[in-house]
Amino acid sequence: MSENETDQEVEEQVPEATEETEGTSENFQGIDQNVVKSIPITLNVEVGNTQLKLKDLMAVAQGTVLELNRSVGDLMDIKVNDTVIAKGEVVTTAGSKLGIRILEIVSPMERIRGA
Repeated sequence: MSENETDQEVEEQVPEATEETEGTSENFQGIDQNVVKSIPITLNVEVGNTQLKLKDLMAVAQGTVLELNRSVGDLMDIKVNDTVIAKGEVVTTAGSKLGIRILEIVSPMERIRGA
């Protein structure tokens, strides 16, 4: 088999992108994007945090106020898997529930540095 014949065989084995395959949810690596997008995640909004000694925690009772590391008006951290992905502010929704308005998306590089 000549070198040209080998190249020709390889070219024939690689499927070309057609209108049929371009519109599907699978890319050339065979990953179904719809399956990936349907994976459930837990999103947490962190108001703030603090560190206590165990004796102080044991003294907590109804009405106790714990001081957090945030000030009034500070943006809340929006986390996925304990990684801050965005920042936002608390809002009320139509159903009298709380929500969060996204005000800032954390860049992927900042997410990596924070880990």
